[in-house]
Amino acid sequence: MSEARAITNKKLTTKDMIMCALFTALIAVGAFIKIPIPVVPFTLQFLFTTLAGLILGPRLGAISTGVYVALGLVGLPIFAEGGGIWYVLKPSFGYLIGFIIGAYITGLISERMKKDNFKGFLVANFAGLLIVYAMGMAYYYVICNFVIDTPIAFWPLFLYCFLLAVPGDIVICFVAAILVGRLRPVYRNMG
Repeated sequence: MSEARAITNKKLTTKDMIMCALFTALIAVGAFIKIPIPVVPFTLQFLFTTLAGLILGPRLGAISTGVYVALGLVGLPIFAEGGGIWYVLKPSFGYLIGFIIGAYITGLISERMKKDNFKGFLVANFAGLLIVYAMGMAYYYVICNFVIDTPIAFWPLFLYCFLLAVPGDIVICFVAAILVGRLRPVYRNMG
């Protein structure tokens, strides 16, 4: 049986469910810790989705982030700007999709590291960051230009959805790499 199939077939333990719920709650709280910038608000969701992938691993990190997105889509007002199924028509929804994929990839890269180290965690974090921004900006462009008829050109998209927000997320990549060095061993030693 391949390693990927073994990970997929693993049953969730009570500890796994508790940790997923904890990270789902942290991501929701992170949505409300924000710095207002034009177009897409800068929040701490990226910190908690990244930590979910780094600490819980790819599968559980993606599950906790996916549960957060699902709860918002069913109507809980836990996204940065509300909630509900119609949130999929908001241009910023692509970042939420990116958080799920980013948590998975961040967790996958960090899980495959031969030895836990700051540099490896930082590489994993930047890979997740790249995915979040690629998904977020692509979705933003498509929704604005082809769905809700509020066209946005490439330069304003790049300025508002990347340049203004990415410096803070780069700092978050470093903070997450430091935090995971302390938190991951604790998680692994939990019963």
